[in-house]
Amino acid sequence: MRKAVPALLILMCLLLTLPPLVWAENNAGNRTLRLWEQLDTDKLKLRSKAALVVDRFGNTLYERRAQQQMPIASLTKLMTAMVILDAKLPLDEAVEITKADRDLLRLTGSRLRVGASLSRGELITLALMSSENRAAAALGRTFPGGTEAFIRVMNRKAVTLGMNDTRFADAAGLDAGNVSTARDLARLVFAAMRYPKIREASTRTSMKVRPWRKLGPLRYGNTNRLLRNDRWDIQISKTGYINEAGRCLVMHTEFNGTPTVVVFLNSFGKLTPFGDANRVRKWIEKGVDDKGRRNAATEVASQAG
Repeated sequence: MRKAVPALLILMCLLLTLPPLVWAENNAGNRTLRLWEQLDTDKLKLRSKAALVVDRFGNTLYERRAQQQMPIASLTKLMTAMVILDAKLPLDEAVEITKADRDLLRLTGSRLRVGASLSRGELITLALMSSENRAAAALGRTFPGGTEAFIRVMNRKAVTLGMNDTRFADAAGLDAGNVSTARDLARLVFAAMRYPKIREASTRTSMKVRPWRKLGPLRYGNTNRLLRNDRWDIQISKTGYINEAGRCLVMHTEFNGTPTVVVFLNSFGKLTPFGDANRVRKWIEKGVDDKGRRNAATEVASQAG
């Protein structure tokens, strides 16, 4: 009678067939998880209503109400940019701002007056970098099929990314019907990392554009002040604000050399999400340093024994 092959032996054989890259990724993820497990979440005092810190391996460092659906304001513009780039519309094509791009919901202003003309690529940059609402509205309006078709594609894209608790109602994020969760937004940010244009545009600190031939340039700045801080290495950034959403911030950055996404939703106070981001960074740095000191002390003690 043939002896049954031990289950452990079968598992080992299957693992040995994995590509070296998969082995490396799993090992790196496990090492990083062991490092994060040293962090004391009770010591992290954040002021945002919802927050999530998750690394690229899927390890959650911290979460608060990460599955609660809430308005996301201009964080919407990340999806707006992705849909435009997926459609491969010409980025050098001129797009004119029209009356249809005005904000009739909240009556926000814009320096892009009716008749202004910029390239589609410039509008993407302004929408991401300085959260220009008319730029985002014009991108959606000039999508094949118009704004309604654009919003349908935004929602289909959310489904393909596994953002099951996300709904989009407009291209700019002015409608409080744009809702998501911190967990879904982390998926969005990780997906946005695959778009060089989004990485470049969302982290650019300033930009000059010429919407009119006979007038001087307009200068725009990035809404994320952390990009001007040398202590931060940020690959993707987006802020957002409407009354219903509060202050919002998402970023793709690195902690201890590990690509990580931070999400802060419904913060009270203009500077609160930036303060929470700095609190997370200091919390991780101190936790990692403390672990290093403990390991060194243990090694010295073992050698002395």
